[in-house]
Formats: sequence, structure tokens, C-alpha cells
Amino acid sequence: MSAPDFQQQIDKAAVLLEALPYFQQFRGQTFLIKVGGSAMDDPERVKNLLRDVVFLEIAGINPVLVHGGGKAISAAMAESGLKPKFVNGLRVTTDEAMILVEKTLSQTINPGLVSNINDFGGRALGVAGNEVFVGERIPDLGRVGKVVDFDMSKVLAALASEITPVVSPVASEVDTKLPLNVNADLAASALASKLKAAKLVYLSDVIGLCKDKDDPSTLISSVQSGSVEAMIEDGTIAGGMIPKVRSSVDALNAGVGKVHMVDGRIPHSMLLEIFTESGIGTEIVKSES
Repeated sequence: MSAPDFQQQIDKAAVLLEALPYFQQFRGQTFLIKVGGSAMDDPERVKNLLRDVVFLEIAGINPVLVHGGGKAISAAMAESGLKPKFVNGLRVTTDEAMILVEKTLSQTINPGLVSNINDFGGRALGVAGNEVFVGERIPDLGRVGKVVDFDMSKVLAALASEITPVVSPVASEVDTKLPLNVNADLAASALASKLKAAKLVYLSDVIGLCKDKDDPSTLISSVQSGSVEAMIEDGTIAGGMIPKVRSSVDALNAGVGKVHMVDGRIPHSMLLEIFTESGIGTEIVKSES
């Protein structure tokens, strides 16, 4: 009788050993994870993403989630007969639309994410963004704002209790306390900066930065922050990626360790990017001065 073939099990053990130094390095650190785009369209895909978040919890890492909700908000607006309008990638938000934005985020998306994390044995707490973010209006966009300050009490209390905060992209206006719609990428970058997170991870529906956006084989695995403006100038970074990448540079300058852009549609893409030597998306690192 021939000896059993244990190669598959050995290969699995090798993967764990490859990840070991990363677990050692980041144990006790905070990862800010932004989930958005069509990565949120498929419920099973979302469950896989959140199972990976629970994996981070078990590994001793402190995840914080900021979620988007653009497509769900657009669908809710369409049902109510409201037509979406965008200026420079930001949704113009009327008072009527803001009611739908808050309802969709706080009653559908946020509790769904929290429930899934808890179902997988993790511990999560839904936190309304306007309990965390303080904002100022961006002119000519209605109830749309940018983050200018924070109330960190709920987020820090959750992290101290080893609970994952799940935060919606809404801010409380400085003077009126009215809720403001905030771009989720920019909210995530702002919160990562405030937390001095070891990682800021964007899970979306793009593979990362590519030399040719239509050719995934041209993926750029690593970008120095000092190269970003030149890449915008030559068109390598374009459209909606410009504010995301610029906010990433701001986060690095504010003390975030590293930024990762990963395709959330690929199973376990976040773990593959962070805990393997080769990675699977694009990392943005601060240029050495």
C-alpha cells in the first residue's frame, strides 16, 4: 500500500506559515476597511468578505468598517421617483433625498453587515456616521459634506471591548447638526487618519490601479505616494479614482501605515493582499523623504 499523499495539507500549512510574520506584525493593530461598489451587490460575496473580517478579529487585529451604499440609495431614490444627479462623482443630495440616504444606510445596509459579522461568531456594533463624523457642507451639492472633526467615543469604546465598529458615511453638520451625505471613500480615509490605522483597505469592484484600466494584466502592485500626481497627469489615475487616491495620500501623510486597493469580488482578496508576499491588488506607500 502506497503512503498517503499529504501534499495538499502541506501546501495549506505553507500558506499559514507565510502569513505568520504578518500576523505577528499586525496583532493589536487597527485596520480600516471600506466596503463598497458592486462588491456589495451579491449577498454571498458580502458574507465572504465579512467572514474574512471575523478572521482578522480572531487573529488579534482590530477591524473598523466604513461602508458605502450608492447603488442601494439610487434604487431607493428611483422607487420614490427621485432622479440621481452627480457632480464630480458626488451625489447631489436634497433634503428629501437625504431622508432616503439615512434610511437606506441605517435601516438596511448597516444592520445587515452587523448581523452577518455576528452570525459568523464575530462581534460588531452598528454606529451611525453622524455620531462619529462632524461635517461642513460642500457648496452647490445640497446636503453633502466633508469631514472636519470627529466624536470618537463610540468607535474607541467598541475597539476597547474588541468589537468591530461598522460606520455609515453620514456626518453631523457643524452648526445645524443636520445629517450630511459623505462620500464613503473620503469618510474612510478621514477615519483611518484619525485612528492612525496600520492599514486602510478599499474593497470595491476594481482590481487596483492599472497602467491600462481595461487590461487587468497591467496591474500596478505598488505605488509611491510621491508618484500619484504624475500618474494623474498622465491619465493612469483618472475619474473616480482621483479623489480616492488623493485621499489615500492624505491618509499616509496623517500616519496611516499603508493603503491597499483590492477587488472585493475576488474571494478572500483582502487576506491575499495583506498576508501573502505577492499580494493581489495595489498598495500605496508613503514615499521616503
